[in-house]
Amino acid sequence: MKENHNVATGTVCNPELFQFPAVKKRKVTASFSGGDVTGDGGILLLRQADRQAGLTKALAAVLPDPRDPERITHPLLTFVRQRVYGLCLGYEDLNDQDHLRRDLAWQTAAERDEVLASSPTLCRWENRADRKVGWLVQELLVHQFIASFKEAPTELVLNFDSTDDRVHGQQEGRFFHGYYGNYCFLPLYVFCGEQLLVSYLRPSNQDNARHAWAILKLLVQRLRQAWPQVKLTVRADSGFCRWRMLRWCEDQEVGYVIGLARNDRLLALAQPLLRQAQTRHEETQEKQRLFGEVQYAAESWDRPRRVIAKAEHTAKGSNPRFAVTNLATEAQPLYDAVYCARGEMENRIKEQQLGLFADRTSCHDWWANQFRLLLSSCAYVLLETVRRLGLAGTELARAQVGTIRLKLLKIGAVVLRNTRRVRLLLASSYPYQSIFAQVAKAFSTG
Repeated sequence: MKENHNVATGTVCNPELFQFPAVKKRKVTASFSGGDVTGDGGILLLRQADRQAGLTKALAAVLPDPRDPERITHPLLTFVRQRVYGLCLGYEDLNDQDHLRRDLAWQTAAERDEVLASSPTLCRWENRADRKVGWLVQELLVHQFIASFKEAPTELVLNFDSTDDRVHGQQEGRFFHGYYGNYCFLPLYVFCGEQLLVSYLRPSNQDNARHAWAILKLLVQRLRQAWPQVKLTVRADSGFCRWRMLRWCEDQEVGYVIGLARNDRLLALAQPLLRQAQTRHEETQEKQRLFGEVQYAAESWDRPRRVIAKAEHTAKGSNPRFAVTNLATEAQPLYDAVYCARGEMENRIKEQQLGLFADRTSCHDWWANQFRLLLSSCAYVLLETVRRLGLAGTELARAQVGTIRLKLLKIGAVVLRNTRRVRLLLASSYPYQSIFAQVAKAFSTG
């Protein structure tokens, strides 16, 4: 059995040999002695897309670095690429970097030719994050969104939503949330289509709409600075229905369609429509959906507003829904085509939390956890760039990040590096070679 020499320690290591059942009288064995082989051959696609988008370079440029330049071994850009690429490739734990830092493909993607930063070094970097870092990265996300447009858009719909980020320790800012039934954070997200603009970590002992108005104001100012003529619409569920926010939208000529929680007064106003839906269901025994509108103002509101009412009746009974709006669109198309599209944002949040580990907020310090959420957001922006620009027209054009990772990035490859070149010999049996080639070509000018 071949021996491995550990250059760092001078010791000789005999890798463990694994025995497997024979195949046609051939012995089957395995050992971790293959040499410079990577399982992340697609990391070069990430690097290519990143070079075109300028994401990690821009991120490293805005982040503060208090280290003495004379004593730096690993540039800040290396830290950023290790973490963002690592999240894209499915490595949520910093401990993984203790092995990945020696992977020649990773070193190539980070544009280095030596061992990369260790997990303790990356951990110290994350724990230096503060409010300024959080602000700078949030600004960068909006800048990346604006830069993704070649021409000024005529209309943008901003989707606001929050979710629970459950915690299992004594992290700063953790509180018990009655609705979710656990200790958690309550991050706020803002998406426009599939593109991410804001990921803001919040304690869970606050109102669901906490700071949403301030974030909306900043977004509107920045987007109108870039595109003065753009039409903006806010879309959210009933957790964000606050009349002061609605009045601000009206004063600033920002459209809105926001869910409104049902109550006795709303049900009374919509009663004729509800009875009509019930009668039709009793006559046809089929699901009925009728739409109308009412003028409604809660006692605390400054004035009545237009509320779209959906009267739905099925064999299980009545299921009314309401949404308040200042848009002039007819009730049914407004509800079906505009408001209900809000549900697609939940898939984007799931991509963040399930696919890119946005809920890996296990640091004790608050700002370190906010920084982790933002690093996950940067990983999402990078993979969304690959999906939007590189995978258009392919079978992966609508794939979620986990599928993109599995089918496009997780490729076995032998890595050959000398003083003149780096070659990755990708697996010959890889089944998505044509898609890989298309993505590589799409970003070849980056």
